[in-house]
Order: sequence, then C-alpha cells, then structure tokens
Amino acid sequence: MHKNWTSWLVFALLAIIWGSSFILMKQGLNAFNPYQVASLRMLSAGIILLPFAYKATKSIPNNKMGLVILSGILGNFIPAYLFCIAETQIDSSLAGILNSLTPLFTIIVGVLFFNTKTSLVKVIGMIIGFVGLSILLAAGKDVSFHNLSFASLVLVATLFYGINVNIVGRYMQQLGALNVASIAFAFLIIPSALVLYLTGFFNNNFSNPIVLKSLAASGVLGVVGTSIATILFYYLVKQAGMLFGSLVTYGIPVVAVAWGVYDGESLNGLQIACLGLILFGVYIVNRGNFNFIKKPTT
Repeated sequence: MHKNWTSWLVFALLAIIWGSSFILMKQGLNAFNPYQVASLRMLSAGIILLPFAYKATKSIPNNKMGLVILSGILGNFIPAYLFCIAETQIDSSLAGILNSLTPLFTIIVGVLFFNTKTSLVKVIGMIIGFVGLSILLAAGKDVSFHNLSFASLVLVATLFYGINVNIVGRYMQQLGALNVASIAFAFLIIPSALVLYLTGFFNNNFSNPIVLKSLAASGVLGVVGTSIATILFYYLVKQAGMLFGSLVTYGIPVVAVAWGVYDGESLNGLQIACLGLILFGVYIVNRGNFNFIKKPTT
C-alpha cells in the first residue's frame, strides 16, 4: 500500500513538473533570448547531475559512451533550443499539447528505421493523433505560415525525442537511466556555457528584477524540470514499471494547458477537443506497448 501511494505521488509530481516546463520557458524568455534559456536549462541540469557522472563512467562500457552522448544531444540539447525558439511565437499551452505527440513519433521512427513491428490498430491511432494535430493547428487564433513554422519546431523536437527513445530502447536498455542522464548532461555543460558566453548572457543586468525572475525560471527548469525529474522518473519506473511511468504522457499537456490559461493564454473548446483526440490516438498507439515508450522529455 505504501509503495502504491508513493508511486502515485511521484506520478503526480512528474506530471506537474514536466507540464510546468513550458510556462517556465515562457517566463525565462521575458529577459533572455531562447538560446540563453535553453543553455541555462542544460547547464543547470548538468551541474546538478555532475556528482552522479563519475560513478556512471564506471558503469557504462566505453563502446556505449558515444551513444550516450548522442542521446543527450538528440533527446535534450537540440529539443531544448527548438522549444524555446518556438515559444517566442506560440503559446506555452500549445507547445505542451504538441509535445504529447512524442509517443506517435516514437512509433513512426521505430517502424521506419528500427524495424519495429506495428499493427492496423496502431496505424489507426497514429491517424487519429495526426487528425487531431491538423485540426489543432487550423483552430489557432492566429493561423499563418509564420506561426505554423514555429509550431513545426516543436514537432521537430518531438521527432528528435522519438529518435532518441528508439536509440535508447534498441541499444541502451541495459544501462541505468540515471547513469545515461548524468553522463549526457555532464557532456552538455561545456557547450551550454559556451553558448551563454557567445550570446552575451553575462552582460545582463542581474540586479534587474525581471532578469532575476527569468534566471530563476530557467534555473528551476533545469534543476527541477530536467535533472530532478529524471531521477524521479527513474525511481517511478523502478517501483511501478514502465507501464505506469508512461502514463505521465497524459498528464503533461493537461498541466501545460492549465498554466497557459492561468497566464492569460486563450484556448477555445475546439483546441481542447483536439487535445483529447491526440491523447486518444496516443492511447491507441501505446496500448499493449508501454514497455517501449520512454520518458516524453521537454
């Protein structure tokens, strides 16, 4: 009973933490450019996970180290920048909804490039999900090529997530998730710090309350939304299994939408219905295949 209660608590925390990532990106963008917000996220996550990295180097075979670093780049580094760039032009709630397509892209990449078996039911689920996506984009309050192009950056990020999940599922299943994360983020510390330096981050007026608020939001995004969330997800999967852990996918967009509405973003009934349609498609795709779907990261 205690283990079951603890699992549900961690589940709720993860949904809140990952669902809040999108509004934190938006808050970070109040004072910093998207490259700086993403770099702060990666840098702070790397620093927090750095103590685990030394032990991880002894647990990960040398022939897997390149894959671990590649996983960090595809599954965290590039998507972090794509999401932040996208949120300069689209609402955080929309970014959260689009992020829920990650499991669909995971299956598509698996079928096309990793010889993953599929079924007619899963194909129907993918179609339903992408019908929901199409209607969602058409239902936006400012439908234009400009806005759609920025929304497409989120789709590219979810595609990278899908590629990363397949790489991890195919080549790194025997490696501990915390070991993989700590090595990957430790590697990203230097490039993230370099981007901050090249974009003039250290020239900001850090006595300005707006700058400090954005700095705090970006730091929380990395420390809590990335590193601590990774540890929590690792714990959840160990305690309750991947089936239960994968269900977080359904909570993330709900929390993201709630934060967006609270922050004054407008959302109509059709967009809410599209979210339901996308999640229904995700459910059909994932049914009986949860052991393959990994963490939907932001």
